Amino acid sequence: MPRPITATVHLAAMRHNLERARACAPGSKAWAVVKANAYGHGLERALRGFAAADGLALIEFDNAVRLRELGWSKPVLLLEGWFDAADLATMARHDLNGAAHCMEQIALLEDYCARTPPARPFNVHLKMNTGMNRLGFKPEQFGAAFARLRAIAHVGEITLMTHFANADEAHHPCVSLHEQLRRFDEGTAGLPGPRSVANSAGVFQMPGMGEALVSDWIRPGIMLYGGTPGGRTAADYGLRPAMTLASTLIGVQDIKAGDFVGYGSRFEAEGAMRIGVVACGYADGYPRHAPTGTPILVDGVRTRTVGRVSMDMLAVDLTPVPQARVGSRVVLWGEGLPIDDVATAAGTIGYELMCAVAPRVPVLED
Repeated sequence: MPRPITATVHLAAMRHNLERARACAPGSKAWAVVKANAYGHGLERALRGFAAADGLALIEFDNAVRLRELGWSKPVLLLEGWFDAADLATMARHDLNGAAHCMEQIALLEDYCARTPPARPFNVHLKMNTGMNRLGFKPEQFGAAFARLRAIAHVGEITLMTHFANADEAHHPCVSLHEQLRRFDEGTAGLPGPRSVANSAGVFQMPGMGEALVSDWIRPGIMLYGGTPGGRTAADYGLRPAMTLASTLIGVQDIKAGDFVGYGSRFEAEGAMRIGVVACGYADGYPRHAPTGTPILVDGVRTRTVGRVSMDMLAVDLTPVPQARVGSRVVLWGEGLPIDDVATAAGTIGYELMCAVAPRVPVLED
């Protein structure tokens, strides 16, 4: 019998979450972001779950090619663009769009097109740095970058793009959403082309901001997988979990006051209690730094972890679940237990937990 831990991917939830994005931005096309193996959910499953998307966006060239091999014929966008001339050859061969965020990339594109004119024009997403200070041209540099791209005979459509730092908090005191939009509007003034500005958090701001946030393309990521982009809970946003990580109890211990649990004896019982042992540990992708008190479900009842997470096991408090026994179902996150609740307790974010599920965990789908 195989070890009982599984990750189940819910394709219906993925479809539902994509529709939630569309409902917030009814006039926009949607890139479904599938980087990092579709946030740990699997590229092939994402292809089915997001079949209705207008395009798929990621950063990995091998997975972009894989999408084409799997039969995806709609646009594919490389969010970090190209890194060398070989990447441009791959983009030309597989009809891939790419983001341009620095002059070095544009120089590579100029040189490539002069030496090897592509059969199809390159469609480029020109990225502006409006306050994230990660990638992109400053607003005052953006027009010159656009002109240089436009001068390349083999460049087709140029989409104007930026990325929000704090869209989950529109009035953030450091870099507000409104200030980023102001900088974007200033830097793109007079420039033609589609606009692409809203990530997941931005998508949820669109219904309340009217024309200010309208764009031709949205780029939902975490929301598609049922995680919150911040501001409110995933349930508040009407999202459904796209992954359930589940296992079972493989052991039960009765302990008394003064007994300790786990490596380092970090948890001490204050009285008699039953401890359940779950077949899941940090080698499966569960965060080792999750402290005592991290929420978990046993037989559908919410309880807590106790002690330090081991490589292959973790311990839970069975006080609220007196009927629990070896074989009882345990949900680490997913249906009935938001991944963000677990992430918050562990001092991280749902994105990290999704992406960290280990290859040794069997993946099912429903």
